[in-house]
Amino acid sequence: MGRLLLFIFLLGLLSTPAVAVEFDEHVGRLPLGHHLQVFEDPSGKADITEVSALPDERFTANERPVLNAGYSRSAFWLRLDLTYRPEVADSARRWLLELAYPPLDDIQLFVPAAEGGYRLAWRTGDTHPFDSRQFRQADYLFALDLQPAQPQRVYLRVQSQGSVQVPLTLWTENAYLEQQPGRIYVLGLIYGVLLVMLVYNLFVYLSIRDISYLYYIAYIAAFGLYQVSVNGAGVQYFWPDNPHWANLATPLLIGAAGLFGCQFTRSFLQTDRHSPWIDRLLILMMAMAAVVMALAVWVDYSLSLRAATLLALLFTLVVFAAGIAAWVRGMRMARYFVIAWSALLVGGQINTLMVLGYLPHSFFTMYASQIGSAIEVALLSLALADRINTLRDERTAILEATGAELASLNRQLAEINRLKDEFLSTVSHELRTPMMGVTGALQLLPEADSAEEREQFQGIAEGSAATMLGMIDDLLLLCELRANRVSPRPTVFSLRALGDGLRQRFEGLAQAKGLILRVECDARLDETLVGDEERIRQCLTRLLGNAIKFTDHGGVTLRLVCLAEQGEALSVRLEVIDSGIGFAAAEGDGLVYEHFRQLDGSLTRRHGGLGIGLAISSLLARVLGGQLEHRSSPGAGSCFALSLSLPRSAVACGAERCNERVA
Repeated sequence: MGRLLLFIFLLGLLSTPAVAVEFDEHVGRLPLGHHLQVFEDPSGKADITEVSALPDERFTANERPVLNAGYSRSAFWLRLDLTYRPEVADSARRWLLELAYPPLDDIQLFVPAAEGGYRLAWRTGDTHPFDSRQFRQADYLFALDLQPAQPQRVYLRVQSQGSVQVPLTLWTENAYLEQQPGRIYVLGLIYGVLLVMLVYNLFVYLSIRDISYLYYIAYIAAFGLYQVSVNGAGVQYFWPDNPHWANLATPLLIGAAGLFGCQFTRSFLQTDRHSPWIDRLLILMMAMAAVVMALAVWVDYSLSLRAATLLALLFTLVVFAAGIAAWVRGMRMARYFVIAWSALLVGGQINTLMVLGYLPHSFFTMYASQIGSAIEVALLSLALADRINTLRDERTAILEATGAELASLNRQLAEINRLKDEFLSTVSHELRTPMMGVTGALQLLPEADSAEEREQFQGIAEGSAATMLGMIDDLLLLCELRANRVSPRPTVFSLRALGDGLRQRFEGLAQAKGLILRVECDARLDETLVGDEERIRQCLTRLLGNAIKFTDHGGVTLRLVCLAEQGEALSVRLEVIDSGIGFAAAEGDGLVYEHFRQLDGSLTRRHGGLGIGLAISSLLARVLGGQLEHRSSPGAGSCFALSLSLPRSAVACGAERCNERVA
């Protein structure tokens, strides 16, 4: 029997109307979230008469500090029972009912009417002109005159195309006024940071013309205006008589912030060069931001706001991932970038947890996202400053490297000028010697007393002229080779015959210096081959001439070797070996093939010549498709080797057909 009575008692409690919230004169601020009774009207057509007549069971108690219905087109009726019970007898007192969420579209306050029922006391929202508000504040404020010890029921009807959040608080007038300076100072600090960073980066952009700063300025402007819009300051100060823009501004500015923020990230982190896949994601986000902006202008506000919310979420994640990737790559300035976005993420999460009821509703949790955004903007400015330092260091390194390269080029230029002077001196000296021989012989020729003397002077003139002509021919050949005007002209020839011809040409010159000239030919080179015989002869002629000129004792060897048979072609190596003065590898490797160059370039040197023989030989080797190599050591002689691949004449063409084509 006792258990039955207890069950009936508890059942009666469940059907009892909500108890009014009671407070006295010592209460300055009273959050009302837990004291709300909520009725959702999906059709949005119910009026106050119908709602006030509904039974208590149709209302649902709100269990969170802030009613958060999310994105819903329903109309929400909030019932609130208030009882003012002062400890000391008092007359009626004015209280302020604050709804601290400016983006709500339509808010209606119903209070008891004198004749019974309820009357509409105020109707406002961001779809109404700013003058519709009872108090000219960014948040919604309503005055309630409460009689002592008399319960009073009020109704609030809230409807919005955006997120429906109702942070409802009851204030005394003094308490509300006392908390306003702190709120204003913090908001002023947030907006001040945004404005200062905008102006600062504008001046930096005008100074250095870095396009990243221009994108960042546009991002700060769009993001700052979004903060102004969502906090209600926009409709309060900038567009109080334009409700349409008040709704349109939020998704439009979110889209603009996403657009410029993504472009700033691409420019700042140089994702197109370092992270192509992230760069493509950012470009996709920019396209999505442009779509959101278009939806905000031409499509339903509810749809555009939902798209803007999705954009904001994806934008934050993608940009944060881009910063992490850049940091992992070792980009120094990315660390400020990541820390900046972390501040924004943390602030946004704190605000979201407050809205969802997991954190208490306070000034800090209410404005955590704005505080995080101010920190983000300041840190991004530091990141840009660090970027300037990084670019300056890189520019300094480039300038130092360029300076070193310029100094090296200047040294090379000075060396070239020296070589030019040396070349002019050498040419004038080398050409003057045979020229003097020609002129001297011709002057003495008329005075000759006998035919024998005349023949001797004529021979001197002819020899000197031939020497001078050979020098001129070498200069012309070098010019043609350097201008790439020489091409191979293949003919059928014999390397053995070529070697014999070179022996006959240089044997007398070698014997005149007391040298032994040897020609060694591999037996496998008896067959005829196809190649540019004339260019090969020119190359070997200059190598043999140099070898004899720089050798004072011993001998010179021309060795013709078959290295391998490569199908229908032979790989040959033509070596000129001497026992002359040689040269050090470190001294000669970089200089030996330069034109107008001798290791001893003075006019008093023992060995004459223009110093272009090896340069011509090296260029001829390239024309022949071969390679000229050398080895040498001081006092031990030198070896220059020309490596070629020559086809057999029977494979390339018949002797007659080949000679016909050449002819």
